[in-house]
Amino acid sequence: MKQIRKARVVPPRHGIAWLVQSLTLLRAQPGRLLFIAVLLQIMMGLTQVPLVGLLLVFSVHALSAGVLQAFHVCSEGGRPAPALLFSALISGSHTGRLLTLGALMFAVGILTASFFLSGNEALLDPDMLARIEQGDIEALSTLDQGALHRMVIAFLIGISVSGTLSYMTIPLIWFHDRKLVAALVDGLRVLFTNWKPFLMLGLSMAAVLVPLALLAGILIGLAGSAGLLSVILMGLVMILLLAFQLMLFGTQYCAFRDIFGLTEESAPPADTDDSQLVV
Repeated sequence: MKQIRKARVVPPRHGIAWLVQSLTLLRAQPGRLLFIAVLLQIMMGLTQVPLVGLLLVFSVHALSAGVLQAFHVCSEGGRPAPALLFSALISGSHTGRLLTLGALMFAVGILTASFFLSGNEALLDPDMLARIEQGDIEALSTLDQGALHRMVIAFLIGISVSGTLSYMTIPLIWFHDRKLVAALVDGLRVLFTNWKPFLMLGLSMAAVLVPLALLAGILIGLAGSAGLLSVILMGLVMILLLAFQLMLFGTQYCAFRDIFGLTEESAPPADTDDSQLVV
């Protein structure tokens, strides 16, 4: 049994420190981390494929553990290999727990969203939901603004609830080899006992997101014209979005490392392949 350090209650200022540390890790290996983020988005783009898509949805938390492992390699001075994204999916004992967590959080998200959509027959219609999941824009246009607004709010609430439940659970399972139920309980408890630094982290992330969203909006507006410039500008928007996503993963890793601690014994073996696939 691995020796696990007792969770700490840290000062509020640590929330800002996690963001700074995340940016530092991202700056250490930007090319490799961005490539891993691109691979993750490609995987998520396959969720519309029948059966395979459902398996990928359940695998999101295992893939997230792979991204956290990449940040751990960066923190140790290594160069994360793209294959690290799939490390949790082939880890053996961790795989089943992370896939079960993925299925559980998917169910929680669906139930939460359905609860907030209860009473709206149009949004709960199976055919309508199927069309929306397939990206049918015409299906959205048939909804009134009130129903569409309610659907977006319900979706965001579902994502927030499942994200909160899994925030510390994923690294507890992956880095500390915790059982699923114990990881869920300890992860939630830590979020409540450290609510002040996490509040500071949320405010800091919002402060970064606002100018980032404005910049992305400007670039999208400029990309309205056809041609090579449009492609370049949309590429820059994608890089901005991927960088923000990586920053979120980085803060998750830094917060976990600060509160629970990481040692060579607690962290799974990491592949620090120095191949030239990504500079």
